[in-house]
Amino acid sequence: MPATLTRKSRKVVINIVPLVDVLIVLIFFFLMTMQFKNVTTLNLTMPKIETAGKNKFDKNIIIEIAQDGHFLVNGTSMEKEQLEPALRQLKPVADDITVLIRADEDTLLKNLTYIMDSCRKSGLDKIRLQSR
Repeated sequence: MPATLTRKSRKVVINIVPLVDVLIVLIFFFLMTMQFKNVTTLNLTMPKIETAGKNKFDKNIIIEIAQDGHFLVNGTSMEKEQLEPALRQLKPVADDITVLIRADEDTLLKNLTYIMDSCRKSGLDKIRLQSR
């Protein structure tokens, strides 16, 4: 038997071009479907309470009070005159609404008491103060 058979081994080649194409399509897809939201918040420093427990809120209204008296209701800026009518509109939506007040530690007491009084006038009696 004359000669031995020799096999030529093929070199393994990884083609990167299709991989790059797929990655570019994925990046383009994620950029086109991404949602950007404008978030309006106040820079608040919460007062510290040593005896605070953990609260669980199912349905709530969040009212934020800044140090200068400016406040937001569920992320929407409101004037003092608009607060009571807005709270009266929210009351019939659910009977079990909790009002969460987030106030800066240097907020004047008159601003906090005005908001608490407006909540009670609107029929919202479950009022909580948030601390750190």
